Amino acid sequence: MRTECILISYSDFNLRQILFQFMLTSVAYCQFDIYDIDNYNYSLDSTRNETSLPLIKSLIFPGWGQLSKGDPLWKPFLFVGVEFFAIHSSFSYSNKSKKLRYDFENFADNHWELKRWYDNTKVIFPDNWREIIVGTHKLGLKINDKYYQSENLEELLQRFPWSDIQVVRDRDFYENIGKYDQFVGGWDDDFDNPFDSEGNWYSEKKGNVETVILTKRKDYYRNLRFDSNRYSNFARIATSAILLNHILSGFETILNSKKREPFKNLSIELRPYTIVNEDGVQLILSW
Repeated sequence: MRTECILISYSDFNLRQILFQFMLTSVAYCQFDIYDIDNYNYSLDSTRNETSLPLIKSLIFPGWGQLSKGDPLWKPFLFVGVEFFAIHSSFSYSNKSKKLRYDFENFADNHWELKRWYDNTKVIFPDNWREIIVGTHKLGLKINDKYYQSENLEELLQRFPWSDIQVVRDRDFYENIGKYDQFVGGWDDDFDNPFDSEGNWYSEKKGNVETVILTKRKDYYRNLRFDSNRYSNFARIATSAILLNHILSGFETILNSKKREPFKNLSIELRPYTIVNEDGVQLILSW
C-alpha cells in the first residue's frame, strides 16, 4: 500500500484552507492498521514448518530433530553419543589441565626466587648481566602496592630492601621462567657449569641453532606446563566438536528431508566476533 501526499501552493487563502481541511480528513480516514491481518496477503506454508522445526530442535540438542522426524534410531543415538562423549572429554581434559597448572605453579612458587635470579645472573653472565636483567622480556614487580617491571630492578634495589619487592606471579611470569634463558638463574638447583651438557645445570640444543640453558627442576617444570597446555588444547578441540555436532545434526535434518524446496535459498555465513578480548566466530543461518 503506497500513499503519496502532494502539497500545492495557491494564492487564494480560502482555497488553501479548504485543501488543508481536505488533507486532514483524508489522513484521518486512510490510517493503516498494522494489527489487522486482513491488510496483509499471506499463505500458510506447512512444508516450511515441517522442515525448520527439526532443524531448530537439532541445533538445540543434537539428535532431537532426527528423533522427532521418526528417523532410524541409530541417527539420534549417534549424535547424542557424540555429544556426551565430547562433553565428557571437554570436562575431563579441562580438569587435567587445571590440576597440572596448579602443580606447575606451585612447583615454581617453591623453587624460583627473584633474589636468586638477580644473584645467579651475575655469575652466569658476568660480562653482560645488566643487559640480561633488563632483557627483552619482563617480570612484574610490586612494591608497597605500586607496580614496576624487572628491567628497573637494579634501580629499585637502591631504594627498597628485598623484603619489600615482590614478583607478580601472573600468567606471563609462569611462561617466562620456563621459556627464556634470561630467567634461568632463579631456579634453586645446586649450581654448576650451565654451559656443558651434564649436571644440575646444562645446555641443550634445540633445532639447528638455538641452545637452551636448563636445570633439572626447570626441565621438570617445563614438562608439567607442556602437559597442562596440551590437555587444555584437547579440551578446546572437544568443545569445538560439541559445536560442530550441533551444526551437523541440524544440517542432516535438511539434507535428508524429502521436502527441501523451502530451503533452496539457504545461506551460511561465518563472521569473526570479539567481546571483552575473547575471540570467537558467529554462525549465521538464513533461509
